[in-house]
Amino acid sequence: MSLVGAFKSSTVVSWKSTGKLQQTIAKCIERTGKALHSGEITTVKISPEFASEGRYFKYRSRLIPASIDFAQESPLCTTLCKDGYSVRTVEHLLSALEATGVDNCRIEISSSGSEDQSVEVPILDGSAREWVEAIFQVGLKVARDQGGNSCEKMAPFLNKPVHIWKNDSLIAAFPSSEVLISYGINFQQAPAIGCQWFSSTSMDNTSYANQIAPSRTFCIYEEVEQMRHAGLIKGGLIENAIVCSISKGWLNPPLRFHNEPCRHKVLDLIGDFSLFARRGSQGLPMAHIIAYKGGHALHADFLRCLLRDQ
Repeated sequence: MSLVGAFKSSTVVSWKSTGKLQQTIAKCIERTGKALHSGEITTVKISPEFASEGRYFKYRSRLIPASIDFAQESPLCTTLCKDGYSVRTVEHLLSALEATGVDNCRIEISSSGSEDQSVEVPILDGSAREWVEAIFQVGLKVARDQGGNSCEKMAPFLNKPVHIWKNDSLIAAFPSSEVLISYGINFQQAPAIGCQWFSSTSMDNTSYANQIAPSRTFCIYEEVEQMRHAGLIKGGLIENAIVCSISKGWLNPPLRFHNEPCRHKVLDLIGDFSLFARRGSQGLPMAHIIAYKGGHALHADFLRCLLRDQ
């Protein structure tokens, strides 16, 4: 089934067919783990879904689409919120789903604090590796709509350069026939991290699984207590993050890559940009994306910038 007429293009973004069919997972995936910020034990069950349904969360019978329309600014993570219910720290899971081509799926989530209106995706080891391994294990299949029809997969192609900045943080994107990402960070206060860059040469399954998915979230040791007093990282452990001390360097080596923190920023960006997807389409714009000292809030603002021009 062709969806070309169902997507509104603009002077900035043109929606075009990728030449591929939408996919979903072949079997269910279930994982349980500790939430990074709340510290609660949560369980995620990912199930196959019909074509054109996209990716969405289900929590306490509420459906929350994985869309920028429902993204809410929150410290140190990406949160989706609808009708007073929210799902936090969605970026690693969505990054894995976007990169491996899971275009449509239902993500049911439950928590040990079952009466709360907010729930959090488990952090696992702080990367997307376990999600990718689980997806590869069950495999993918062509998604079909309720009438049994397959649907083409659309993607947003950038027509002209777009940029956004705040203070010394920047995201710029340029038209390209493929997705390329260059990301820079600069932690002058922590010499072991310092200034580093990572550029993706390809965004296929293998490259993502080997070069990006294993990179773990990171934090500055001297800022941990301040974050905990703010009600964050209650579930943070050396098993689910790499920790850097300003004076002593990395406290739980070895790193998986010499520039693992920067690669993790690329992982986060893919997860956040997946929120541009709609009706089973690709979320990542077909563009060369260059980011410097970005973060979840700036990622979301960039997508909203694209929406404003539509």
